[in-house]
Amino acid sequence: MHSYKIIDAHTHIYPEAIAEKACVSLGQFYDFEVRAKGTYADLSGQSRASNTVGFFLLSVATNGNQVPKVNDKLAAVLMKARDEGFEAIGFAAMHQDCPDFAGEIDRCVGLGLRGVKVHPDIQRMDIAGERMRDLCACLVERHLPLFLHMGDNRPEYRYSEPGKLAALLDEFPTLTAIAAHYGGYMAWDEAVEALAGRPNVWYDCSSALWAMSPERAAELTRLMGVDRVMYGTDYPVCNLKEHFELFLKLPLTEEERAAVIYDNAHRFIAMAENFELSR
Repeated sequence: MHSYKIIDAHTHIYPEAIAEKACVSLGQFYDFEVRAKGTYADLSGQSRASNTVGFFLLSVATNGNQVPKVNDKLAAVLMKARDEGFEAIGFAAMHQDCPDFAGEIDRCVGLGLRGVKVHPDIQRMDIAGERMRDLCACLVERHLPLFLHMGDNRPEYRYSEPGKLAALLDEFPTLTAIAAHYGGYMAWDEAVEALAGRPNVWYDCSSALWAMSPERAAELTRLMGVDRVMYGTDYPVCNLKEHFELFLKLPLTEEERAAVIYDNAHRFIAMAENFELSR
């Protein structure tokens, strides 16, 4: 095993009963192979085998009625992970059809979750829309971060264009966002143009390293900010060990590497837990 200490800032887990079906569905949506099982048992086992000492736990709700149940299960997994010694943070699932954003967010904070995750393309929730503005207003009031799947180059899935996030952040300048996939899955040039240099945006490198050269990934890391990019695998899309081997090919300095794979996420968790996010 390598000697690096890792926090994986982008993981998804599903209940054992539906994990296999969920992984198949995810692979069909993106037309790629999902390489892991998608269960907490598999994630925690792979984490221990790869010196991954922590992770960000994310869930997605596919309808409004599903939101509370999904978040209850996520909170239970988060508690288990922490009891097992992992540095972990959970982001509550939200859906545009949830009737009470504020009430559900407050309930989730009570359960130990420290932010909200939205997947605009799967949920068909346009981040330029009114419901996203309603959600952002709730998060800003509570000093909580928004974790967004970002980008797609398919014309039918433009719900999370980087330019739309830039406009949203102009409207909510104190909102802290994590823009996944270097700010725009398969739309990285757009992400650089719209988002690079914004101080209240963080990023992860998930679902990107296998789609570009190591040199391009290192360039994106520096353009988006070495102090703002966090390592992420998009588990179960990738096997943790195989993904880290891809990351090690990036021509980064040891200081840059340490920031991405551990320091930045560790710092983000501490800020989120204290409800004192960077502005």
